[in-house]
Amino acid sequence: MPSYKAPVEEILFLLRDVFPIQRYNNLPGFAEATPDVVEAIVSEAGKLCEETLQPLNQPGDRAGCVRGKDGSVATPRGFKEAYRAYVEGGWVGLAADPDYGGQGLPFTLAAIVNEFACSANMAFALYPGLSQGALAALLTHGTDAQKKMFVPKLISGDWSATMNLTESHCGTDLGLLKTKAVPNGDGSYALFGEKIFISAGEHDLAENIVHLVLARIEGAPAGVKGISMFVVPKILIEADGSPGPANKVTCGAIEHKMGIHANATCVMDYDGAKGWLVGEPHKGLNAMFVMMNEARLGIAIQGLALSEVAYQNAAAYAKERLQGRALPGPKYPEKPADPIIVHPDVRRNLMTIRAFNEAARALIIWTALKSDIAHRSSDKTEVQAAADSLGLLTPVLKGVLTDMGFDNTVKAQQILGGHGYIEEWGMEQFVRDARIAMIYEGANGIQALDLVGRKLPKDGGRAMMGFLGEVKSFIKDNEADASLAPYLLGLQQALAHLEQATMWFMQNAIANPENAGAGSYDYMHLFGLVALGYMWVQIANAAIASKAAGNGDAAAMEAKLLRAKYFMERIMPETSAHLARISAGAETMMALPAAQF
Repeated sequence: MPSYKAPVEEILFLLRDVFPIQRYNNLPGFAEATPDVVEAIVSEAGKLCEETLQPLNQPGDRAGCVRGKDGSVATPRGFKEAYRAYVEGGWVGLAADPDYGGQGLPFTLAAIVNEFACSANMAFALYPGLSQGALAALLTHGTDAQKKMFVPKLISGDWSATMNLTESHCGTDLGLLKTKAVPNGDGSYALFGEKIFISAGEHDLAENIVHLVLARIEGAPAGVKGISMFVVPKILIEADGSPGPANKVTCGAIEHKMGIHANATCVMDYDGAKGWLVGEPHKGLNAMFVMMNEARLGIAIQGLALSEVAYQNAAAYAKERLQGRALPGPKYPEKPADPIIVHPDVRRNLMTIRAFNEAARALIIWTALKSDIAHRSSDKTEVQAAADSLGLLTPVLKGVLTDMGFDNTVKAQQILGGHGYIEEWGMEQFVRDARIAMIYEGANGIQALDLVGRKLPKDGGRAMMGFLGEVKSFIKDNEADASLAPYLLGLQQALAHLEQATMWFMQNAIANPENAGAGSYDYMHLFGLVALGYMWVQIANAAIASKAAGNGDAAAMEAKLLRAKYFMERIMPETSAHLARISAGAETMMALPAAQF
């Protein structure tokens, strides 16, 4: 059976030395996050995930969820008890508004806990995790009555939530959706339609499930301009807050899918279910994007989380598995063979995964801190800059971290050879579970189009100029530091490639938009490599300072510097290939007649 150890020390290093969390004590909730409190939260979250969630991961995958004849869904054995432990620990409401029962701590800490939970048991983590997007939408667009009714119960974890967007005939193109909402005459609506691929659509973990549903009010305009959002509880609520009768929303089926078997991915049938409008009529996409932006950062974390747990198990195997001899000669002559960790190709895979994991974790925390600034700061200039950064980076994180995270689970599986393909070792589950993150909440090709088509030109390119300016400032501020020079050089070269690609789009995408579409995926990954490289130079800077001051584990800091160097030597050069493909344009790609495919 696979194992998992939460990277607590890695997190504490990032929060202490790379992005000192105490710098943000002027923001609400941060002053309470003292070093002792942060360490306690991270350590306890790690313990919960290691001891309670991880042991359920493989058995839950094998058992899956079971739908009863009445449409009810039973989760695997142990999930109800684990969910109760999770919510009783206050983990759902860690960063939520104290006015509604949350703890009000930094969102950054919630993102960290989410990584641990997804590494330990991604299918389980989706149940409480989906409530976060719903909370954001209701707090932003809900009425006071809706907030009072739903938000405290979602924060406590007594209730959970879902997002109901997709229909069998439409995924990304929501303008085609057919679910309709008919006014009841009392301020509520009756919803009719079918939604598919609804994660945690039905289960036995929470007392109630709150569905946020996109539908079209009768007579609404066609396309996306006619979409509204509704809140539809599984169990209706009486005026005094007590549970009422069951609503007319049921699970019609559980999808049979590649991975995350222990999460109930449902077909949801709405047969006159009572719901209430969230926000304005025909403005449902505004509320939806609040949910989607929250969800996309959460999905990026899943890419990192699966890469991390796959790495841990592959590294442990590589240090124990005996096979062959080191190329220069036996490293362990007393043994019948050397452990495979001596072989360069095994190290290539492990180093590549680990170099990604550390930079990706830093990028998640850096972005989460931007989110905290955007939502908590009273400084309008700070808020705008942080919001710009979030909007720009969300598709990059979702697309790049899930692509690379999946690739890394495959690399980790490869290290185990035939054992990696056998179920009992657990590696094939990591591959299957990681694959969905590239697809849901907007397939990664859509993320790339969103980045190039919307986020780059938004506000005259203000967000992109802000990102480039920040990275250039860091380089300029540290260019005289000889110890940092080996890492800065790779970043400088990659940054130049990103600027060239951006300029190429400006010169070639207006006349032919297909040039932007053809290069968008490579641009997203080029951008992602620059962002990860920027994280590595900051990690290296902190590691150099820690060694110089004699703080912490000198060997661990030296190892970080070696991984930073590996990233710059072996991974960062891929930016030149991305630039070449972008510059090739769309002509050849679009020239082949459809009949020839």
